[in-house]
Amino acid sequence: MRIKKLLALVLSAVIAMSLISSCKSEDDGVNSVIGSYSSLDPELLSDYDYTRYKGQDLVLNVANWGEYMSLNEPEMLDVNEAFERLTGITVNYNTVATNEALYSKLKSGGAAYDIIIPSDYMISKMISEGMLQKLNFDNIPNFKNILPEYVNPVYDPENEYSVPYLWGMVVIIYNTTMVDEEITSWASLWDEKYTNNILMFNNPRDAFGIAQKYLGFSQNTEDSDELLQCMRLLESQKEIVQGYVMDEIFDKMEGGSAAIAPYYAGDAVTMMDDNPDLYYCIPEEGTNLFVDAICIPTTAENKELAEMYINFLCEPEVALANCEYTGYSTPNGAAFELLDEEVRTNPLQYPSAEYLESNTETFINLSDEANAEMQSLWNQLKIGNSSPWLVPIFLVLLIAATIFVNVYRARKKQRSEHL
Repeated sequence: MRIKKLLALVLSAVIAMSLISSCKSEDDGVNSVIGSYSSLDPELLSDYDYTRYKGQDLVLNVANWGEYMSLNEPEMLDVNEAFERLTGITVNYNTVATNEALYSKLKSGGAAYDIIIPSDYMISKMISEGMLQKLNFDNIPNFKNILPEYVNPVYDPENEYSVPYLWGMVVIIYNTTMVDEEITSWASLWDEKYTNNILMFNNPRDAFGIAQKYLGFSQNTEDSDELLQCMRLLESQKEIVQGYVMDEIFDKMEGGSAAIAPYYAGDAVTMMDDNPDLYYCIPEEGTNLFVDAICIPTTAENKELAEMYINFLCEPEVALANCEYTGYSTPNGAAFELLDEEVRTNPLQYPSAEYLESNTETFINLSDEANAEMQSLWNQLKIGNSSPWLVPIFLVLLIAATIFVNVYRARKKQRSEHL
């Protein structure tokens, strides 16, 4: 959530004071920059040597989701710049759209990252395929700030490969000026009165997850018939969908060019902050609960630097900044205690443990066969949706090519006979 007005005034004063003392060197770790700020009070940081790699011109390659870290935001901590000032390490920051895209980049060798932040089920998959390094928690003492309920999770049972970053749920967000009823169910995403005003996830796991909950199936089903039913349900929706989106949802929902969409709760908080006409629904059929966690790929060349970065992200003030900027929920207990009371009691961000237990389901890593089947069904759906004229055009071209080949062969035969 956007930082509160009172805190913003205090931060503005801090920035003004830092400008007065701008004669200090960049390396003293206390300077601020105009707009966002990159300083942290050293007394707020843990007793950790963040300076041991200074002067070595080292680079850390980071991959994260879009709008998923406090960066370049007026009057908020710029996390990467603060880390760079503190450590002397340059952060090469990249964004990816989906877990599947991240997996493909790593698997194909098309990208080399030192830090990635995949979701729970993808972490499990990467562990099983030997794509992640075990962490040295001696280099991550701030792991002690992680709440017990997020330690030893199902996707990393021994907690050897990951450190929880943020968590949330999938919800429905809708524009109250375009939707004149209270939304309570996933069924609203199939309501024809919102034709061409519905947005849908542009990734198979989330899209199928919604269909699975709507049909009463487990979100981790591997049953071929159930997967096919989900595909048919999604297929029945595609004629009324305006578009399949990921980060594009921000412009569309905040700008009022779409009425209703499923998306992640933290982003829903951000969009509602930016457009007061937006509201949310946690569907009555239940929803997906997810955790995104920080990992180090086996291809990473700077493991100790990466562990330093992970420790920095677990600093309470840093975790707080990321939580407030993104609107997502923090698994960091020290950061949670720094949140405003209204945030800590917001059911969209911090529903009760009882609610989570009875109304949410966490994705697990499916078998290769089930993943392949879901991807194949998704490809069929998307090809049919994005290219409605593809089949007839293909048939016309095929017929034309056949006629051309037959005519060519006939003429060639005639020429041969004349010879």
